[in-house]
Amino acid sequence: MSTAAMEFRSFTPSIGPGLASGADARGNYWKQTVQEGRDHPFKQIVGNSASLESVLDQVEQVASTDSTVLIEGETGTGKELIAHAIHNASQRCRRAFIKLNCAAIPLDLLESELFGHEKGAFTGAIARKIGRFEIADKGTLFLDEVSDIPAALQPKLLRVLQEQEFERLGSGHTHQVDVRLVAATNRDLAKMIARSQFRSDLYYRLNVFPIVLPPLRDRREDIPALVTHFVKMFNRRMGKQVDSIPPETMAAFQWHSWPGNIRELQNLVERAVILSQDSVLPNPLPKKRMGPFILSVDRPQAFQSWRTLENSDRGLIVETLERVGWVVGGPRGAAAKLGLKRTTLLAKMRRLGISRPIPQQEADMGGMMPEGIKPEMAASHGFNGF
Repeated sequence: MSTAAMEFRSFTPSIGPGLASGADARGNYWKQTVQEGRDHPFKQIVGNSASLESVLDQVEQVASTDSTVLIEGETGTGKELIAHAIHNASQRCRRAFIKLNCAAIPLDLLESELFGHEKGAFTGAIARKIGRFEIADKGTLFLDEVSDIPAALQPKLLRVLQEQEFERLGSGHTHQVDVRLVAATNRDLAKMIARSQFRSDLYYRLNVFPIVLPPLRDRREDIPALVTHFVKMFNRRMGKQVDSIPPETMAAFQWHSWPGNIRELQNLVERAVILSQDSVLPNPLPKKRMGPFILSVDRPQAFQSWRTLENSDRGLIVETLERVGWVVGGPRGAAAKLGLKRTTLLAKMRRLGISRPIPQQEADMGGMMPEGIKPEMAASHGFNGF
């Protein structure tokens, strides 16, 4: 995959509630969406961590189909950006990408937003309104926060997913549509089903191809690239010339727990650019949140001042090894957690003199490894010694 930054600018504007003409609506929003992202569906996505690469692999696999996709992840992890990528990599990329945040629409208006209404359908309906499903015909409809759809409306959504047909409010005429649905949520729909808050049959229809986005704390190796991207973006917007990021500032970014994920990172970088002086990016986080949490990887960086001290590397490696029981290789090993190849991590461990502390039982046996175990195998399986 090509390098990229999970940012949260969206190149498809929201559709206002006053949109009335079906043909004009589809034409206007087709023009706005078709100009971006056709040839480079992942161009707004930055990072090369294993967890992000896995997500993009799934996007490539499902994009060429018309199957419904359910994107799950914490708030701020980039669910809308991934939905855009699915659309841009699909055969529908020249058609409209229409979005609707179900949590942002009053419950009594959500049905009209989705399916439209006829003039006089209810008090205040002074004109015909085209719903999002009709506007998205031949394109993609992205329903964010799908868990907020009220129970009374869920059967109608299930019907349009199964039959690709619906009626506007106040109309008996059935409309046929060809829409690819991508839904997203930051809630556990399975638990909502257990509490009778979400229909199980709708969940199964949405969950044809689930994609789970990792939180930023699980892809910390992408933070330097993301910070670079946002600094450049705000440099352009604000006319700034921030071109230096001190190691302690980058360490603070990598140490933070990021409960708000990439959205929080973007906002903090914006704050730091505003506060910057003498082209140096300050640390916008409180001092208590700083820590020696940065792993320098042998690859070029945009700002040369990002290099950190070896003790920072050592502290992070030891902490990660202890967390995974001193297992280096495998999908749950320290190398995967740090976004490094197993051989790269072993080389760093040798250079920094890191080895597993010998338990008392092994010390009593003279600290000997089982016969036939090579040092590399010992490290990857939790044995001490190099």
